[in-house]
Amino acid sequence: MADSPSPEEKVPAGGLTYAASGVDIAAADAAVEAIRDVVSSTTDVPGVIGGIGGFAGLIELPPGYRRPVLVSSTDGVGTKMAVAAATGRLDTVGIDLVAMCVDDLVCCGARPLFFLDYQLLGRIDPLQVRAVLNGIAEGCRTAGCAIVGGELAEHPGLLRPGELDVAGFAVGVVERDAIIDGRAMTRPGDILVGLPSPGLRSNGYSLARRALLDVAGRDLDGPAWEGAGSWTLADELLRPSVIYAPSVLALLAATEVHAVAHVTGGGIPGNLPRVIAGDLDAVVEMGSWSVPRIFAEVQAAGGVSDEEMARVFNLGLGMIVAMPPGSVPTALRVLGEAGHEPCIVGRLDSGSGRVQLSRQPGETAFPSRGARVAGGAVPR
Repeated sequence: MADSPSPEEKVPAGGLTYAASGVDIAAADAAVEAIRDVVSSTTDVPGVIGGIGGFAGLIELPPGYRRPVLVSSTDGVGTKMAVAAATGRLDTVGIDLVAMCVDDLVCCGARPLFFLDYQLLGRIDPLQVRAVLNGIAEGCRTAGCAIVGGELAEHPGLLRPGELDVAGFAVGVVERDAIIDGRAMTRPGDILVGLPSPGLRSNGYSLARRALLDVAGRDLDGPAWEGAGSWTLADELLRPSVIYAPSVLALLAATEVHAVAHVTGGGIPGNLPRVIAGDLDAVVEMGSWSVPRIFAEVQAAGGVSDEEMARVFNLGLGMIVAMPPGSVPTALRVLGEAGHEPCIVGRLDSGSGRVQLSRQPGETAFPSRGARVAGGAVPR
C-alpha cells in the first residue's frame, strides 16, 4: 500500500488559498456587481434607505400607522430547485421564493415591505446568481416589496458546482387592529372562496419527481402529457407560482374577510384548520373548481391515493379566503378584476376544526378523474 502524502506534499508552493479550497471571493464580488442593477429595480418602495453592499438593509416604517405590527416569514422552494438545476432554467424559481414568503404574510393582513434572499451554491457563478435574482426581483416588484439584502454562500464539498438552494425572508406590516385572526373571526356560515393555482406551485415536488421521473421514466424535455404539443414536462414543473398578496390586500380593503389560508405543504386539509375556529369544520366541495391536469398526471404515474394527493398538493387552489356571505359578490368582483378566476369552494359549519372534502354522489374523491380538469380531459 502506497504511503499517504506528507503534509508538505499536500500544500502547494506558497501555501493554501481560499480559492484553492473551493471558495472564490473574486467570483462572489463579481456576482454582487452582476446583481446590483437587479436589486435596485425593486428599491423604489418608499422607506428604503441605502443600497446593497452594507452589513444590513435599512427601511423605515411607512407613515400612517397608529400601532404598526411587523410580520415575518421565511421559506424556500423545496425540490422544485432540482428541476430548475437539471434544466438550467433558474429564472423563475425566484418568483416562487417570493410567493412562498409574501403570501404567508398576507394571511395576517400584512403588506410586504422588504425581502432578503440566501443563495447556497457549490460554486459561485455570477450568471447563475443573476438568473435567480432576476426571478426574485420580478416577484418583489409584483408583491410591492424591496430587496434590501441577501447572502451568497459558496460551500464546496457540501454541494457540487452547479448545485444550489435558496431561502427567502420577508417582512411586512399591518395595523394592530387590522390583523386577520381567523381563529377568532370565523363564524358558522362563512363562505370559502378559492383562488386558482395553475400548477404545482412549490409543494410536493419530491413526490411529483419520484412519480413522473423515477417511476414513470418521463423526460423533462418530453411533452407534459399526451396532446400537450410543445409544452414540455419541464415547462409545466417550472411554471412559476402566482403571487396573491396584492390581490388579497385589495380584497381586504374592499370588504369584510374573516380568514386567509395559503395552501402550501399539507394541502387543503393541512392549511385551512390553521385559520378557522376550533369549533368549526371547513366543508370543501370537490369539483367546484378546475383541477390542473398535472395533478392527474402525478397521480396516475405514481398510483397515488386520493387521500395522499389531497394531503400533499393544493389541487389547484393556492389561497382560500373565508368571509361572511354578504362579502362574496364584492370579493368575486375584486379578485376577478385582479386577474384571478375566483370561485366559491365551500363553507364553514359547526364542527371540531377539521376539513371535510365533500363530493357529490358518484363523484370520485379526486376530481381530476371525473370532474372538470384544466388542460383537457384526463382518461380514467
